[in-house]
Amino acid sequence: MTTIRHGLRAGRSRYATVAIILHWLIALAIAAQVSIAWRMGGRPTPENFALLQLHKSIGITILVLSIIRLGWRLTNPPPPEPPRLARWEIVLSQTVHWGFYVIMIGMPLTGWLIVSASRIQIPTLLYGAVLWPNIPGIDGLAPAAKKVWHTIGANGHGLLAYGLYALFVLHVAGALKHQLFERDMPVFSRMAPGAVAGRWRDPRLLLVVIAVMGAVAFGKLVQPPRPVMGPSSAAAAPAEEAAPASSAAAAAFAAPAAAAAPPAAPSTDPVAWKVAPGSALTFATRWGGDAVQGRFDNWKADILFGPDALAKSKVTVTIDMTSAKTGDAQRDASLPAADWFDAATHPKAVFTATKFEKTGADRYVAHGSLNLRGVSKPLDLPFKLTVTGDKARVSGETGLDRTAFGVGQGEFTATDQIPAKVAVHVQLTATSDKR
Repeated sequence: MTTIRHGLRAGRSRYATVAIILHWLIALAIAAQVSIAWRMGGRPTPENFALLQLHKSIGITILVLSIIRLGWRLTNPPPPEPPRLARWEIVLSQTVHWGFYVIMIGMPLTGWLIVSASRIQIPTLLYGAVLWPNIPGIDGLAPAAKKVWHTIGANGHGLLAYGLYALFVLHVAGALKHQLFERDMPVFSRMAPGAVAGRWRDPRLLLVVIAVMGAVAFGKLVQPPRPVMGPSSAAAAPAEEAAPASSAAAAAFAAPAAAAAPPAAPSTDPVAWKVAPGSALTFATRWGGDAVQGRFDNWKADILFGPDALAKSKVTVTIDMTSAKTGDAQRDASLPAADWFDAATHPKAVFTATKFEKTGADRYVAHGSLNLRGVSKPLDLPFKLTVTGDKARVSGETGLDRTAFGVGQGEFTATDQIPAKVAVHVQLTATSDKR
């Protein structure tokens, strides 16, 4: 502390080194942040999703640096203004400086409020690594109260953005006025030590221009990692809650039956089947033209089925809607929310089939209904069945209209980015209880 104070006394014509570093770091971060904001449109594309995550990360960084900068300013007074500066210039300068503190802290706070009160709760991972919480107390509010806070945050964020542009123009205009046209007014040198007032080609001024242009170019050109479009492989879950990766299930289907038992005599009664590890329930859609793959990690199937007892067969599949995985943690955390699966109100989806039709050799159709988000709609599942002894392999695929079940509310009701049709695949191996 003694060294710092000594440095301040020895260099009263300029800001301390700590203040200078924080000033330029924040300035460049703001330039990049504004440039990124200009790129973000209203459409929920994968690119905008990725840009928003980076925008949030830089915003929180600006908030932290600005609080540190304010604390330093309050405990380490800045150097005095040049003696020949007019009174109105001093007042305007101080107004602009304190206005910047309001904006540098207020904009990240209002952005944080927008995220915290959003209907779609997407976790904030700073630079994809550090989990940043929502504002305490906002998560537990009723939807109507959240909407009010979201509106306050959005309006405040917008107003502060206009204030930022106005202060930026005043700040830069004042600095250039003193630097370029007033040789006896060393203002720029207070934040750029060594700069000579009145010198148009001062290398420090050129360096600042290049750095700001670089930050703007970064915001225009940066391509943050897009959301992963498919889940990673996972180990097989217990048979009662089968839902491993589709690749494991595909391998199970490709493998020949080991030590196959001789065919049993046709039975007019259905057989109970137990789903084995290695089975998968997956879904596929598109987002902004890119394929998205997903799976449900927790589901169970009660199967009573016989190829020669279709009239007595019945299948019930129960799916835990909080277990959807698409490979991106932030997106996956939003799927159980009210705008998508509404898992808090409807934690399970249930497919029930009591009518079966044979359409060809080893080919069948299960005629049933799907109850999802409290909406029940007819759903047919064509599938291929191979039975060898007490083992059965099933491969089936169907499609459903997500909008018919209310999956995707708000901006996601539109189908230009995420289509209405979702493909559902089931691949399972089962063993019969019959011995």
